[in-house]
Amino acid sequence: MSYQDRDTYGMYRSNDGDGPGPRLMGANTLIGDDVYNHKNEKLGNIKEIMINTYSGKVFYAVLSRGGVLSIGEKLFAVPWKALSLDTENKRFVLNIEKDKIENSPGFNTDHWPNMADETWANGVHDYYDIEYVHNNL
Repeated sequence: MSYQDRDTYGMYRSNDGDGPGPRLMGANTLIGDDVYNHKNEKLGNIKEIMINTYSGKVFYAVLSRGGVLSIGEKLFAVPWKALSLDTENKRFVLNIEKDKIENSPGFNTDHWPNMADETWANGVHDYYDIEYVHNNL
């Protein structure tokens, strides 16, 4: 499902420059968006978006893989800066190999990590080769 499918306000319907997207988008419309890699392989979908409440910046997209109705799924926190929006295909792109996401440090819905922990944040950013900038988490 794409962000246009979840656009209950009609903010992405206009093609003449009116509306906020794609540079500014509603977070709720992005939940559930598919994430693919550069080889057109599906890596998962966006389960949650984590916002730093001090800076107002989006820090992570939590990706979901596997499972049925949230049972047995594995979650992965991916630095927001690692994702790019593919407006043509209405999805996000994470430029990594499929086996790297499958082997990445993940968690399940019952055991979320402390994403404000500096050691954890550095490790996640290093895994995806994204520079971590301390931002008062």
